[in-house]
Amino acid sequence: MPSAQKPMRYGHTEGHTDVCFDDSGSCIVTCGSDGDVRIWENLDDDDPKSINVGEKAYSCALKNGRLITAVSNNTVQIHTFPEGAPDGILTRFTMNANHVVFNSDGTRIAAGSSDFMVKVVEVADSSKQKTFRGHDAPVLSLSFDPMDIYLASASCDGSVRVWKVEDQTYVTNWLLLQKCNDVINAKSICRLAWQPGSGKLLAIPVDKVVKLYRRETWDNQVDLSDTSITQPLNVVVWSPCGQYLAAGSVNGCMVVWKVETQECIERMKHEKSYSICGLAWHPKYEQIAYTDTEGNLGLWEDIGGGKKPNDKVANTVTKDYEDLFDGDDDDYLNGDMIEPQSSPNTGANGDHGDDDDDLMPTSGHPRQAVIDDDDNSLDIGMIKANSNLLEKEEDDDDDQIGGFPALPTSSTQQPFYDGPRPTPRQKPFQSGSTPVHLMHRFMVWNSVGIIRCYNDEQDNAIDIEFHDTSIHHATHLPNSLNHTMADLSTEAILLACESTEELASKLHCIYFSSWDANKEWTVDMPKDEDIEAICLGPVVSMAGHGEQLMIIYHRGTGFDGDQCLGVQLMELGKKKKQILHGDPLSLTKKSYLVWVGFSAEGTPCYVDSEGIVRMLNRGLGNTWIPVCNTREHCKGKSDHYWVVGIHENPQQLRCIPCKGARFPPTLPRPAVAILSFTLPYCQVTTEKGQMEEQYWRSVVFHNYVDYLSRNGYELDENAKSQPVKEQQELLMKLFALSCKLEREFRCVELADLMTQNAVNLAIKYASRSRRLNLAERLSEVAVEKASELATALGDEEEEEDFRTHLNAGYSTSATEWGQLPGRSAQQDQEMEEAEETDGCEEAEGMPEVPKQRPNPFSKAVSSAEVITPKSAVIASSSQGRVNPFKVASSKKDPLVPSANVLDTMSKYSKKISSSRAVNKQSPPVIKPLIPKLKSKQASAASFFQVRTPSSSEKRVGEREEKAGNEPPVVQVTAQDSSENKRPKTGFQMWLEENRANILTDNPGLNEAEVIKEGMSRFRILSTEERMVWTEKAKGGAVNDLTEDKKRKRPTADEDEAKKNEEQKSEDSNVSKKKKPLDQSTNVRLSSFAFKQS
Repeated sequence: MPSAQKPMRYGHTEGHTDVCFDDSGSCIVTCGSDGDVRIWENLDDDDPKSINVGEKAYSCALKNGRLITAVSNNTVQIHTFPEGAPDGILTRFTMNANHVVFNSDGTRIAAGSSDFMVKVVEVADSSKQKTFRGHDAPVLSLSFDPMDIYLASASCDGSVRVWKVEDQTYVTNWLLLQKCNDVINAKSICRLAWQPGSGKLLAIPVDKVVKLYRRETWDNQVDLSDTSITQPLNVVVWSPCGQYLAAGSVNGCMVVWKVETQECIERMKHEKSYSICGLAWHPKYEQIAYTDTEGNLGLWEDIGGGKKPNDKVANTVTKDYEDLFDGDDDDYLNGDMIEPQSSPNTGANGDHGDDDDDLMPTSGHPRQAVIDDDDNSLDIGMIKANSNLLEKEEDDDDDQIGGFPALPTSSTQQPFYDGPRPTPRQKPFQSGSTPVHLMHRFMVWNSVGIIRCYNDEQDNAIDIEFHDTSIHHATHLPNSLNHTMADLSTEAILLACESTEELASKLHCIYFSSWDANKEWTVDMPKDEDIEAICLGPVVSMAGHGEQLMIIYHRGTGFDGDQCLGVQLMELGKKKKQILHGDPLSLTKKSYLVWVGFSAEGTPCYVDSEGIVRMLNRGLGNTWIPVCNTREHCKGKSDHYWVVGIHENPQQLRCIPCKGARFPPTLPRPAVAILSFTLPYCQVTTEKGQMEEQYWRSVVFHNYVDYLSRNGYELDENAKSQPVKEQQELLMKLFALSCKLEREFRCVELADLMTQNAVNLAIKYASRSRRLNLAERLSEVAVEKASELATALGDEEEEEDFRTHLNAGYSTSATEWGQLPGRSAQQDQEMEEAEETDGCEEAEGMPEVPKQRPNPFSKAVSSAEVITPKSAVIASSSQGRVNPFKVASSKKDPLVPSANVLDTMSKYSKKISSSRAVNKQSPPVIKPLIPKLKSKQASAASFFQVRTPSSSEKRVGEREEKAGNEPPVVQVTAQDSSENKRPKTGFQMWLEENRANILTDNPGLNEAEVIKEGMSRFRILSTEERMVWTEKAKGGAVNDLTEDKKRKRPTADEDEAKKNEEQKSEDSNVSKKKKPLDQSTNVRLSSFAFKQS
């Protein structure tokens, strides 16, 4: 497979950084200008062990469990590895040492200093030292001959010398480098290197080439170069097999050559073109660790792509299968061999001549060998492939490339597995906590407070701190049970510990909000059970909020680096129910879960290792939507944000920035940063895209309002109205932008998302922009919205009354269920305004799904004479909405029935203002008061007030008479509307009794606002309380119903058949409306209708 460059990560502060592997290659060791040596298990290790060795560390070397460092106090120190315990000072200089190296067996070290001297010191006895004098400037680098005979050194004086270690004399001297007076000013640090094994060649980076000098003769054998190298080379390193040479330049270019053929097989460029100052080749795998002068660490993998020769230095068993390489059938790798676990040859094979026990995978697709535990088991596929190579076997010296001896037959033969590789399951974790092995760590950090744990030589304790000290004071607890998990809420502290050989796993709760004296309890887990995650509020992780509990667990085995997680969300209140039933949890590719919890408002959220924050979208089928990418806010690739809390109002992601790590230290106390949310929408750089993103983000982030309202929480009225206002303002801006761009179809689509009043404004804007066709289409949208609003309100009241009857113990006959407290269109004006306002709010809360717009008057007129009422007149009198198209119904200015309403409008604003003045005198009102309508035609008609008919209205009335409607009925009803004495509803009776309280709480409200506030308060009453008021209203309704019948009887002579039907309905107490297609209805509609030809 091709080589791969992993993203670099922060390792040390800016400055020279050195790198090496340990003997087994199990960890990477780096040192930097911050004075720390860090031990990394791998490049993704977020918690490397750190050893402070001084103010600055210039170089490090590691062998045989001894760590050598050159530090800024002019000493070369030794530490134990991996413990990091100081083990003395090997030698001192008068200036700082620039480079330290081990010899091949780790018994000596060589150090070169800025005081021009080179020293060789015995590790076991530091008193045995040899000093090499001869350089006339600071020493840049050193390299031991693998045979331990020679030592090569490079200096700022421009020379490279080869010293004979025994007699401390130099055998040759080359003037190759540019002279300078200090290491800082050197164009290259010239990290030279001897070829491993025989030490036949010495590689020296000189400007843009690598010069290879042959041992003993000291002549220049060959120069390695490449066109990609445009700046001086800084450092070279050999592969452990001695067949490959890698070099890094000062501008971040890295190259690998196959020395035998002088062929460049790999090239790679530093992602930021920083100077490469450290290279280390993995002792077993085809990997190179590298560092730059900015303190970053990187890893270059899969070098050679399967074209490397036999590596007989490290025939070590590899227990995983990640390092096999692709290639042609004739190519193979010997550095990554797979042997049976039980094979007798599982150790390192240091004998180059003994190849009989070497097992090598053939090239091709990566394979995982499934191997039996039998001592004689071998992979038959490997044997077959290797048998083809026997012809190419060569009898040469130890440096030969190639040959496989015959292998014994296998007693058991297992097939290869070619499928995707399973992903190791991520371990359980507690959200908001740092790793358990740290001595000082956060057990939890959430929106309530912080729990810290200290476990060192001085103290083993837990500190609990609350953000709001009014909840509880800070607490210090001893940690005698070694609690490792914690959670914190406004009511309790929860602690848990894992089991030991002596003690069971325990759960300890401190319930400080309890009103009795018993505030603590402890539960012991059964034998062989350990607590892996804990939660307060009512597995991979759990989280709780109020009565909600979210559980994340493994629902299967993931593949190719992906986790396979499931999520369950439950509500554990009085009505226990499961919201999410083990649905798959979506994560970014090859990421894992790092935080799970709830927003402060109770919406489930989680964060993955790639920094993607996702939130549950309750308004779209409980799906997960990404709301933020914290990686976009990070400055470096190794930087992360550690999430501590999410708030929806205001929209804030509270987290702690961590430079070069995934979690913060406990001291000093980290500062909390606030990130903004952004939905991943397209074209967010444009004005349209930004407003679209803001609109849908507002919708998503205010779903909690509906959720909390449904679950009985009291919400401030402003919290409900503010998001709606914000959303409608954005829609109006988008509407105006589309109008300017002449995107009228898009304008209509936007109107589908608007509320009733916003559509009115859109119609006004369209008319002023002289887009009359658009205004007509918007009027259709307005009528449809009015119809939907009336239907929704009617259904809601019918459903509520249905529940009331059930609770009161009524029978389920159709007659009794039909006794709905229907409110006619002739109720008092104040009641109309209240219902209108409430209806608008309900319409805004309805799902914003565009629907087909049928003509609400299609039954009354022919297709050639469709009358479309303008909903611009539908407005709230309390908000002063006016209809820009309304023409006053006076004798001086009658409407011509054949003319379009828009045709009567003047081109000047003077006419509009006069229209406005008329509207102020008689503001139109929405009247969504009918509980059950027979058709959309009726529902749309019921939204308009009764007005005195004009000549045009009479014509419409005559047309309606043909459809079977009787004008006298409506006229009588209209005459009686002013003195209507129909029974009061439960709300009216409640309002009369509570009007004084509302005015006391909110002085200065006008009548419409009093009714609106009353509606809000009445809605939050329990079902039982509203039922009581409804029953009160029905108790006094008998007399009023009788009077109503008396009023309506004189109209029966007009249409005997129709009246008999309605009278029968009245006698059975069924509150149904008469067919609304009458003259009065059409009188109301006629002035707002458009004639369509």
